Amino acid sequence: MSKRKAPSDSTNPNHDFCEFLTELADYEKNVTRNIYKCNAYRKAASALAKYGKRIKSGEEAQKLDGIGDKISKKIDEFLGTGKLKKLDNIRSDETSVSIKELTRVSGIGPAKAKELYDLGITNIDILLKHQDKLNHHQIIGLKYLNDFEEKIPRSEVIKVEQIIKKTLHDLDPKYKVTICGSFRRGKEFSGDIDTLISHPSFMSHDTKKKSNKLQVVVDILKKNNLITETISLGDAKFMGVCKVDSVSRRLDIRLNPYDQFYCAVLYFTGSDLFNKQMRDHALHQGFTLNEYTLRPMGCTGIPGEPLEINSEEDIFDYLDYPYKKPEERNI
Repeated sequence: MSKRKAPSDSTNPNHDFCEFLTELADYEKNVTRNIYKCNAYRKAASALAKYGKRIKSGEEAQKLDGIGDKISKKIDEFLGTGKLKKLDNIRSDETSVSIKELTRVSGIGPAKAKELYDLGITNIDILLKHQDKLNHHQIIGLKYLNDFEEKIPRSEVIKVEQIIKKTLHDLDPKYKVTICGSFRRGKEFSGDIDTLISHPSFMSHDTKKKSNKLQVVVDILKKNNLITETISLGDAKFMGVCKVDSVSRRLDIRLNPYDQFYCAVLYFTGSDLFNKQMRDHALHQGFTLNEYTLRPMGCTGIPGEPLEINSEEDIFDYLDYPYKKPEERNI
């Protein structure tokens, strides 16, 4: 998956707030490893991105869901001074700066970045001279660093979608194909291309059997010159690189069991916060929901048999939750 970007573009009236909150979220994730704070900053950034007008005070911001006293004070500080003392300190800290730069590379997480930093590899230029310290994924990430950091226009994702759908239809019309993530939620730009495929001959009870379905699909897409690099390929997930225009893009393809397809579509469409809301609601209604199944919870707290799901709408109906179109899930 791609590195997280701010949930707004430069035309958003609160873009600068979203930018500094996203930077704080990245710091908490990559340096302090405080996921709770990271998620709090991301939720606040998302709330501000959706707010239709310019925030004029922390007090006004605090009326939005997800923005508490501490973040509202940061907004007041930013409005008053044009900067944040905490961010200034982070940006002047050598370790933080290095970890932030190294984690730009796909495949390099906080732990690997710290390991490289401890070896004296503190920036991308030095990293280019020490690729022996990297695994295959990280070498690919470094090779295409600039390409992967470019956002993918919706029109380009549509081209990839058309190629994959035609390829699989020619192979077998029974294949299902859905591109998820921010693309399915209607966003104009994506960080990567997250594709789910499924076939009625591949069910959940077949997952322990060796399958070459994904291998066949990947081989054909290579012959069609869509896939240009492979990062990893297993029975159920491909990670790699594709190219339709002038820029190389990250492409993931997951082969999902046919009877679990729509739970996967719901999960990988997101957003993360929407998924959390759905899971919490499911528990409240006596169900457990994940990317595989929806199951009723028995009185002992042990999940029962998976319910039959033939569409996303089925999941919402079982949970008595008003259906949200993908573009309504950007929270």
